[in-house]
Amino acid sequence: MLSNFIPMTDDKFINLITPLQDKIFRLAKRFLISSDESKDAVQEVVMKMWNLVSKRGELENFEGYTMRMAKNYCLDRLKSKQATHLRLVHSQFVEHSTQLQHQLEVEDSLEWIIKLTKNLPEQQQVILQLRDIEQYDFDEIAEILEMKPGAVRVALSRARKTIRQQLINIHQYGIKEGSTTAR
Repeated sequence: MLSNFIPMTDDKFINLITPLQDKIFRLAKRFLISSDESKDAVQEVVMKMWNLVSKRGELENFEGYTMRMAKNYCLDRLKSKQATHLRLVHSQFVEHSTQLQHQLEVEDSLEWIIKLTKNLPEQQQVILQLRDIEQYDFDEIAEILEMKPGAVRVALSRARKTIRQQLINIHQYGIKEGSTTAR
């Protein structure tokens, strides 16, 4: 093990961890809901990663290892007795548009997507977050969640299909009823 030890400099660690802090925060916010808890999670993960690289040296996939550590930290916080008030949510950003009608439709759709996402199984929620918000590829998500890439693809497909079908049902509500009464 000592022969493979390549020490990591402070500068290299800072250059690797700095761009990940926002991603860690967003993932933690996804799990922990609280901004304060999410900030604490970022600090904890950064400290744990520093301790890890101090002992083991450079890691082959620093980002994947960091994000997996962040996920595990959040899950541990959710399981702890102190965090019984925390729950899983999906945060989205609102698209700004020049046309008021379009903006209202987008906001309404986003609200529905957020509501519908909350009803998905936890694993599908996290996969949606990592893929659609954080833009991770399937192999990275598989490594973070300790799954096979094919299982990630299937879970993502099912999550999207579920949300799409529920949105269609919501938007067609009343249309179907109106057409059946016309007969």
